[in-house]
Amino acid sequence: MNIVIIGAGQVGTSAAERLISEDNDITVIDVDADRLHALQDRFDLRTVRGYGSNPSVLLDAGIREADLLLAVTQSDETNMLACRIAATLSQVPTRIARIRSADYLAYPELFVPECLGVDFIISPEEEITRYLERLIDYPEALQVLEFAGGQIGLAAVRAEQDGPLTGRPLSALRKDMPHVEARVAAIFRKDRPLPPEGTTVVEEGDEVFFVAARDNISNVLREVHGAEQPVRRVMIGGGGNIGRRLARALEGRCEVKLIERNERTCGLLAHELEKTLVLHGEATDESLLQAENIDDMDVFLALTNDDQDNIISALLAKKCGARKVIVLVNRMSYVDLVQGGKIDIALSPAQATIGTLLAHVRSGNLAQVHSLRLGAAEAMEVVVQGGRTIGRSLGDSDLPRGITIGAVVRDGQVIIAHRNTVIEAGDHLIVFVVEKKLIRTVERLFQT
Repeated sequence: MNIVIIGAGQVGTSAAERLISEDNDITVIDVDADRLHALQDRFDLRTVRGYGSNPSVLLDAGIREADLLLAVTQSDETNMLACRIAATLSQVPTRIARIRSADYLAYPELFVPECLGVDFIISPEEEITRYLERLIDYPEALQVLEFAGGQIGLAAVRAEQDGPLTGRPLSALRKDMPHVEARVAAIFRKDRPLPPEGTTVVEEGDEVFFVAARDNISNVLREVHGAEQPVRRVMIGGGGNIGRRLARALEGRCEVKLIERNERTCGLLAHELEKTLVLHGEATDESLLQAENIDDMDVFLALTNDDQDNIISALLAKKCGARKVIVLVNRMSYVDLVQGGKIDIALSPAQATIGTLLAHVRSGNLAQVHSLRLGAAEAMEVVVQGGRTIGRSLGDSDLPRGITIGAVVRDGQVIIAHRNTVIEAGDHLIVFVVEKKLIRTVERLFQT
């Protein structure tokens, strides 16, 4: 596929890195020559310097031959204008715009091809806010993703020493919870995948991925991890787009405190947020954290735009007694370095967004794609429209090792997959893939 990306920031760079690894031809537009040179040093792609909303720049980038336009600059207006110009100048089939402003997002009727030339929108800030909300709702989880309009959840959880399932085979899950339908899709032990068979014994530290109907997620999390107290008190470091959105979403459900360094922004936040205590100061100020009773906090979230400040403030919060700390990290290379030690969860906005893009780039009738474990694994919702699996049970489908079908949605009903589950045309399959090299296999299995 021929793809033009406007914007060489974190989102654009992450998109280019992932898409080029799947044999796409990439052209990146940006006004910053240093960013473009850095991209060319790392990847085999073409760059064009200039404003992505300028017609001549788009034409120079080959927009008339492109299959997809991805406009992901920091400016919503630039992204929307680029899509409108591209729609006028060329027949590029798909145009995707990054939208940050909640005001624009409140009017979805704007984002139709006939209006602004935008086919689809992505909002990393909105995506990451929903991601964080689910971590608040399910404190035992490392990750919770939703499929089929929220009917099905895929959760990642670390097995703890005192977890009911630790030291026992996966078959014990059904014995302990005979009325709860769930399917273990994968287990990672010391970063290596294990086949999730009934005889597989769960060990402390294992990362267990399971699929269940939304109402059953909490029960399975407690079975693997052990029960945790619900989140009642939250402190947020950083009052930017994500911090503000999350505070607003949690108001009324939790006691929320938000620390912001900019005095003017504090005033705006205090006016906008009705039940959040807004504090002027630095989240890296240990004395401020202690004065605001950080040791009483169930969760501390470091959500500024500065990776180093986020890491330092989270480490301080943990040292001072916060039960769980979550860090926003823009540099993907930092995520693995900091997660799993004193920092409980580290996540990247770009990583949370890339799945939305992949669903539009890939073939194979994909409704959703979620990137897992820093892109090493994936979970996807595949709409069955053809292929040799139709009319066959999962036990007879000869799925390659490393591919697990966790659930089926048929006519609005959730079916947790078992060996005797028969695949029908029109089914939505929740598929877990432990390695990227198997993705093409999944696409071929369900192609018409």
